[in-house]
Amino acid sequence: MTRIYRENLKVRILKLADMQSTGSPDDLAFRFNVSKRTVKRIVSEIRGEGRDIRYSPSKKSYVMEKEFV
Repeated sequence: MTRIYRENLKVRILKLADMQSTGSPDDLAFRFNVSKRTVKRIVSEIRGEGRDIRYSPSKKSYVMEKEFV
């Protein structure tokens, strides 16, 4: 997987998470034609970049935690 493709996946996952419509990690893997492990690695990278993203079982989606100041 090229770096550009990986960055593109990050942006797409972030947009879907912001709309709370990613589906499960399996759903994302199927949608992007990658492994479930790759999805989890990319989500981990997103967290490492300071984004607060988590999987919500009740919403069945990754969600972005909003910070209230």
